[in-house]
Amino acid sequence: IETEIFWIGQEAVYGCKACRACIKLGKCVYDDVSNVLAQKMQEADGIVLGSPVYYANINGSFGAALDKAFYQGGTYENKVAAAVVSCRRGGSTSAFDRLNKYFTINRMPIASGQYWNGVHGQTPEEVKQDIEGMQQMRDMAKTMAWMIKNLKDTIKPEREEKTFFNFIH
Repeated sequence: IETEIFWIGQEAVYGCKACRACIKLGKCVYDDVSNVLAQKMQEADGIVLGSPVYYANINGSFGAALDKAFYQGGTYENKVAAAVVSCRRGGSTSAFDRLNKYFTINRMPIASGQYWNGVHGQTPEEVKQDIEGMQQMRDMAKTMAWMIKNLKDTIKPEREEKTFFNFIH
């Protein structure tokens, strides 16, 4: 399985304004890194989203890019996905939960391991010392590779047309 690492954070990312122009254009009107991210994710067989944890959440510019990439909707269905978070001490579960929500709202099967996909440490060297976290990463990666290989040529489930309901009306 080929992999590619795509970094976010070297340039400004505009937040999603829910203008819905991306639905017609196929990309966000703000031409930033989120459009490149969306294209790369659409071309991939599997997606791993990883983030450091800041204030019990994912990185802000990463969240903005993901909001825009996933708002387009429908293009990631049935792609195997996994979320990975890295924190010094706490807040990992809420960040992990946020990343997984992008997958579940898009009907993406989620690769898991024996625990939540997180590592602890303030530096890469410290993370490597997290033997349980590193084992979890290896286990999750094996599960993801297995899922990608085994789901690739299967018949996908028949879907109902999405029903929208607004609690106000």
